Amino acid sequence: MTVEIKKVKYLPELRRVAELADAIWHECFVDIISEGQIDYMIEKFQSLDAMCRQIEEQSYAYLSVYDGDDLCGYIAVKPESDDRFFLSKLYLRSDKRGQGIASLMIERVFKEARSAGKRYVYLTVNKHNDRAIAVYKKTGFEITDQVVTDIGNGYVMDDYIFTYTL
Repeated sequence: MTVEIKKVKYLPELRRVAELADAIWHECFVDIISEGQIDYMIEKFQSLDAMCRQIEEQSYAYLSVYDGDDLCGYIAVKPESDDRFFLSKLYLRSDKRGQGIASLMIERVFKEARSAGKRYVYLTVNKHNDRAIAVYKKTGFEITDQVVTDIGNGYVMDDYIFTYTL
């Protein structure tokens, strides 16, 4: 296993990340939220257009995760104006889980946050995403709040907010 995590710099690679996002979301959330909500959230937050807007207008950075030549995961992060660093997205294909790749991804997020001069990393997790909750708790994140966010079209995100102190 040769894992490489690199910043996405060019549109063709971002397009591949958006395609991967579609596949991962349909495998990851199928037992947690409805198919309609998955499709809606992919279009709103994980499509190529949404990713481009996040990068251009909201200071997001995307990182691609490769195992050899295989694009198998991605990360999206955003430095906040205060001492926090937002981990917006951290997704890994199911066939790559349990191999230590997610730990490498989280360590990269911590490195990015420290480089940006931040003290905290925070993220949101669906309250029913038991696998992700277990990973973040094992890493040392703590639940610091919970939020229900109306995302439109009759859908809400019912999330825990996790925080990690660097």
